Amino acid sequence: MKPLTRWLAFPAALVILGGTAGTVFSQVVSISGNSATVQLNGTSGGSKKSGSCAGNTAAAPNHVIQVTEDSNLQFTLQSSGEPALLIRGGGQDFCVPADSFSGGKISVPGRWPRGSYSVFVGDRAGGQHPYTLSISRN
Repeated sequence: MKPLTRWLAFPAALVILGGTAGTVFSQVVSISGNSATVQLNGTSGGSKKSGSCAGNTAAAPNHVIQVTEDSNLQFTLQSSGEPALLIRGGGQDFCVPADSFSGGKISVPGRWPRGSYSVFVGDRAGGQHPYTLSISRN
């Protein structure tokens, strides 16, 4: 199966659509100033070598994030192994690996302009591990 590529028009700050080669799912989430943190789960790594920062990733993004208005968001990844968070969109790539002191936790806060972002959860050692990705307002 191919990943879901259809976008839904929503007046929300954040719309999340995701899928992998084996499973296709759709999840629409609205984050407002009072919203709770959104948590997404999956498996890191994959068969595609994505460079020294991200290591191995899946061929398709683990999640696709549609930010419908400029927002202050924080992406937080927790996983075992040697995780790396690769976010592509807005004409830029953000690749943040966990360091030896973080215990597999990565945080990427910032101002995220309106647009579509592909999120890959890699593993620099080539392993595959369960992860939790949290997205919250900051």
